[in-house]
Amino acid sequence: MWKKNVLETIGNTPMIQLNKVSKGLPGTILAKVDYFNPGNSIKDRMALKMVEVAEQEGKLKPGGTIIEGTSGNTGMGLALAACVKGYKCIFVTTDKQSKEKVDILKAVGAEVIVCPTNVMPDDPRSYYSVAKRLGKEIPNSMYMNQYDNLANRQAHYESTGPEIWEQTEGKITHLVCTAGTGGTITGTAMYLKEKNPNIQVWAIDVYGSLLTHYYQTGEVNMDYVHPYISEGFGEDFVPENYDMSVIDHFEQVTDKDGAVMARRIAKEEGLFCGYSAGSCLQGLMQLKDKLPSDAVVVCIFHDHGSRYVGKVYNDQWMMERGFLDVKTFKDIVNGRQAKRLISVSPEDTVAEAVALMKKYDIEHIPVMQDGQPVGTVSENGLFQKVFSNADIKDAKVGSVSEPSYPVVDFDTPVERLGSLINKETGAVLAKDEKGDYHIVTKYDVLQSLAK
Repeated sequence: MWKKNVLETIGNTPMIQLNKVSKGLPGTILAKVDYFNPGNSIKDRMALKMVEVAEQEGKLKPGGTIIEGTSGNTGMGLALAACVKGYKCIFVTTDKQSKEKVDILKAVGAEVIVCPTNVMPDDPRSYYSVAKRLGKEIPNSMYMNQYDNLANRQAHYESTGPEIWEQTEGKITHLVCTAGTGGTITGTAMYLKEKNPNIQVWAIDVYGSLLTHYYQTGEVNMDYVHPYISEGFGEDFVPENYDMSVIDHFEQVTDKDGAVMARRIAKEEGLFCGYSAGSCLQGLMQLKDKLPSDAVVVCIFHDHGSRYVGKVYNDQWMMERGFLDVKTFKDIVNGRQAKRLISVSPEDTVAEAVALMKKYDIEHIPVMQDGQPVGTVSENGLFQKVFSNADIKDAKVGSVSEPSYPVVDFDTPVERLGSLINKETGAVLAKDEKGDYHIVTKYDVLQSLAK
């Protein structure tokens, strides 16, 4: 039987066992993979529920406007509901959210307003404040307020919790979930604790969020709040969706560890998940000593990696923040003795180029003119030409040179260099910070990987 609209496909997402990335962890580790929802995140569940409750209460009327402050995923869920039900959408987000999230919201017809991240929640410029203000100013509109709207946690009490209980046949011993608005972890935990009060619920937070300190002390201390890069969880205030009594532990994870783990999940399990999934599993890794050998752990994987292709899954972005420990072109150059690029000009003779090859024991020499690469001569290329012209040694380099080597960024990862260097292209070039060119050959790449 077909679905009447896209909203009917929300929920009933798969539970998938982790096998490689979880190696060394006691028990059975399962992932509730909610990027299988139509909006590619778990937020579809609560977005639809908030709209339905608002309709039932008469707060959202036909032709109205849905207003929300969102990191992207809730907005997507609300936009899907709006498409089907005929509402307009205005979403307010922060400038730390990925460009992909903003573009996706616009693609489904929403108006998106971007606000600064590093301001207090009550600052009139914050995305919380702007969303509230628009909700008051725009006629026939409703500010959904996912943070304090209890329909958020109700959605997970009614759907996420029951699904997990059924999919594990009631064997779940631990629920691990990143903590943001509080809706997912609280609603799911409330249901599971009713079924079995002994189920442990572990909330994963990020350094820079105040939630962990609040859980431990009951105090809202802004001294614990500082900017962080992780998206979709952590807060600088305590949303009303929280019921801390159903949470047994809070664990904080660094921005780096969460991002690196997300990439591992993709590579080792084939699950292309978002930032919070990496942080969720990393938090579990940090708590592995608390797991019994017969544990049945369910980790919530909230959203899809497509939201983060310009960030977590971008090597350059990761390296700029010190998150990716990979060897680069720069590392190869800094790790060898020869610093000066050996080159020839188009007016030099082949004999002079060959003499340089012998002197420095090299196979590839760039041809440079006015400080820029215009070609190359190689030992193999010259060897082939000798058979057709024995007097080639007196010829000008410019008349026998081959196409110039590819020029890459100085921070290009070694793995990328390996794909560029082949039988036809024996080396690559790059400029350093001073504007000087350097060369890396196949031999250099092999040497770097052997160290």
